[in-house]
Amino acid sequence: MKHLLLAVFLAAPLAMAADRYAGLDTGSYLGAVRVETTLPGTKNFTEGPAVDAEGNVFFTNTGEILKWEPATQRLSTFRKPSNGANGLAFDRQGRLLACEAADGKQGRVTRTDLKTGAITVLCDQFNGFPLGGPNDVCVDGRDRIYFTSRLANTNPATGNVNAVYRIDPDGKVARILAAPAIDMPNGLAVTPDNRTFYLVESDGRTNRSRVIRAYDLQADGSVANHRVLHTFYPGRSGDGMRVDMAGNLYVAAGLHKTRGTSETLDTRPGMHVLTPSGKLVAFVETPEDTLTNCAFGGPDGRTLYVTCGRLLLSLPTRIAGSPLYRVAR
Repeated sequence: MKHLLLAVFLAAPLAMAADRYAGLDTGSYLGAVRVETTLPGTKNFTEGPAVDAEGNVFFTNTGEILKWEPATQRLSTFRKPSNGANGLAFDRQGRLLACEAADGKQGRVTRTDLKTGAITVLCDQFNGFPLGGPNDVCVDGRDRIYFTSRLANTNPATGNVNAVYRIDPDGKVARILAAPAIDMPNGLAVTPDNRTFYLVESDGRTNRSRVIRAYDLQADGSVANHRVLHTFYPGRSGDGMRVDMAGNLYVAAGLHKTRGTSETLDTRPGMHVLTPSGKLVAFVETPEDTLTNCAFGGPDGRTLYVTCGRLLLSLPTRIAGSPLYRVAR
């Protein structure tokens, strides 16, 4: 009897995971996966896709920023070395924003003018301490920049802690969320109406946050009224995410195999589409670990580019991406 109960207990998470993915309406949101390009070699870790006004996809790999031109199927190196660039985004003026963390201790957020190549450092410290490791970045409709930063320090008296920051158009930097209120901030997004701010928490340690948090985004760029929109625990949480015109979230989450953390395989590896209420409505599996991030592009904003291990993927979408993530042509 004891062994029977144990078997039922161990099977319960798998049953719950199966139920979570049952009866989805995937075809109303996502099409089939296409491999855009495969990087050579074995030491690749792609991240941070962002699409410029011409439809070119910029994304990071270990130590470099790459550029993929869908029209010509051409892959080139935009910057190498990249100072540890990870998350990327374009601002509404078509300038490339990058989270750079060469050593994880003295990171920075930069802005690159694609026409001149000039690089401007937007933030490399806060409260007199080094910034740490900037991870992902997004913008809102008021030209404010938000980014996540992670580092090992947990004592605010001796340095910065895991946090979310905002850079205003005048260059002022504010911290809007910080540990211990959050654990491991990762991807982030703002809704098209500038009213809701989303944050992915992806802490692989036992009993830590693997959720998507939602907040009301105030007129001054601060956040309030926290709630948990969706939980991935005990599976791997989301990494990067984007929002479409209707306010749905497209979240890169899950693992093909465990990786020495407390994360289980309950979260399937692929693109998850969540409604603004947090309901999972669509899922498409991606072929390779480790799935990291996504960005809308294409002539009509209905192509979702996804970074996945050594692959850059694309999926057609029924709904166009939010204009906050599409540079005007």
